[in-house]
Amino acid sequence: MKADSGNTAGFFKSKEGAGIVAMAATGLLIVMKLAGSAITGSISIRADAIHSIIDFSGAVIGFTGIKIASRPPDKGHAFGHGKAESIAGAIIGTFILAASLFIGYEAVSRLVSASPVNMVEAGIYITITAIAVNMLVSWYGLKIARDTDSIALEATSRDLLADSLSSVAVLVGLILVRLTGNNIFDSIVALLVSVVILRTALITVFKSLNSLMDNRLPPREEEIIRSVITGHQQTVSFHDLRTRKSGSERHIDLHLELPANLTVLQAHRVCDELEAKIQSKLPGSNIVIHIEPRQQKS
Repeated sequence: MKADSGNTAGFFKSKEGAGIVAMAATGLLIVMKLAGSAITGSISIRADAIHSIIDFSGAVIGFTGIKIASRPPDKGHAFGHGKAESIAGAIIGTFILAASLFIGYEAVSRLVSASPVNMVEAGIYITITAIAVNMLVSWYGLKIARDTDSIALEATSRDLLADSLSSVAVLVGLILVRLTGNNIFDSIVALLVSVVILRTALITVFKSLNSLMDNRLPPREEEIIRSVITGHQQTVSFHDLRTRKSGSERHIDLHLELPANLTVLQAHRVCDELEAKIQSKLPGSNIVIHIEPRQQKS
């Protein structure tokens, strides 16, 4: 029984498990919001439902990217498949962008037609439930994304977070419709939702494209690498530090200058020590160190 509990806990702490939870939760939200839109005729709830449909598509794409990225290196992909996560993130961002434009169009159309909103109370209760589910799942997904350094899961979780924020706006709009009897608030909120979604889309796309373009590691992470190298007693100096990100993997290479009197075995041990320490601080790091002897002054 303890082994089963451990396996279950491990599943929910993995990025694959978090991806499945995100898909299941988003599927539930789609059903709830489509029902709410059909009952009330609210354009803001419909916009929220469309956002959730995009979320679900994004979760599926993100999960697929995670599964591909987790494959070990093979003959055709010697550096692994980490880029699959970045590609998935870019596709998800494009889906979110399309959703924001569609929702904006629907909101403007509803402003012109001034269609009524019915059974507002039902829409309010459905939206409150959707907010609770979305916030819980997005918080969980972002935590696992940080722990596993998954770009695809982070994109999916941020999409869910944006969905929950848009649901809050929908809730406010429905409450205003209920209090004032003016349906214009429903369309105004839908427009605001489209802007929120657009912002999320741009953040997701830009981050994914940076990874695809082999953007260097953040300054904080490069400083960790420098401190580890300079902190080793055998290090004379180093240069040509190059870093890049591939999904959740970090690729690091540098030229390390060591005392010329070290044997090959001793120099190899220094490199092993440096690699182990960097990997302990930056998990998922693949490190290549080029050894150079210290040049003797004449």
